[in-house]
Amino acid sequence: MFTNSKIGIIGSGSWATALAKILLNNVNSINWFFRNDETLQHFIKFHNNPNYLSDVLFETSRINFYNDINKIASDSEILILVIPSAFLKESLKELTTDISSKFVISAIKGIIPDDNLIVGKFLNQYYQVPFDSIGIIAGPCHAEEIALERLSYITIACPDVKKARNFALLIESSYIRAHISDDIYGTEYSSVLKNIIAIAAGICNGLHYGDNFQAVLISNAIQEIKRFVDKVHPISRDIKGSAYLGDLLVTAYSQFSRNRMFGTMIGKGYSVRSAQLEMRMIAEGYYAVKCLNEINREHNVNIPICDAVFNICYENISPAIEIRLLTENLR
Repeated sequence: MFTNSKIGIIGSGSWATALAKILLNNVNSINWFFRNDETLQHFIKFHNNPNYLSDVLFETSRINFYNDINKIASDSEILILVIPSAFLKESLKELTTDISSKFVISAIKGIIPDDNLIVGKFLNQYYQVPFDSIGIIAGPCHAEEIALERLSYITIACPDVKKARNFALLIESSYIRAHISDDIYGTEYSSVLKNIIAIAAGICNGLHYGDNFQAVLISNAIQEIKRFVDKVHPISRDIKGSAYLGDLLVTAYSQFSRNRMFGTMIGKGYSVRSAQLEMRMIAEGYYAVKCLNEINREHNVNIPICDAVFNICYENISPAIEIRLLTENLR
């Protein structure tokens, strides 16, 4: 059981804040790392995160705050990483503490650029964390709804299902249902792909395609996800499960989806750069689509929706032209 384990959160965004709120329902205290000292000091003084989910108030006496990544790694038995994948490698470059004996959980939905590794593989290759000690937090779940305590379902994936089950007990509450899975590859890759699909849905929204077309797009998208995850990790899985189809639906349709928002701006004519500046948040799908395009050169899976997003974001193809071409490949 993890009931008395020391849990450390590395990251200070909306999802990290939501996870801290969830955990403090069931544990006495948590450790929490903030890179920005100004944010940390504000949190201590005013009991909230000034930048994300600022309406959520915390008992700061139950939080051990850190700005030294090695200290929190040393003091924690369970580490939860909640840093955008594009910045994970840079954020961990000062980490010299051995974390190979800890249970390390990724709440990141992206691919490490340049290395083209999902986070689980990255932790295994760079930090020698055994796969049985790597967990994945999957949706469908938006931080904003957790802040409002709306009923949400979370999947904890780990090859060691006992560890997944024990951690699931720490996050369950009146508004959180937690399920377990042993499919860390499928849940990670599915999380990556659904962010890219959400950008496509947003682009189509910005181009004024309607609900009828969006339904066709998403029904084709789940087939695309299935083809890819079955190729990279061929095991028996139910792609209709909430960790796959459910996560895709909420990310593609929700008002809280930053990837959909990013896509909508692109569809309306914003450049990638101007959309990023106006959002002031990370759309993981933008970075992921380039990595996935490179990964798929080896696997050669038919993923026309992801290819369309790549062409729009990185090849400067007109969104209107690219989506029109995409419509010919959908059924």
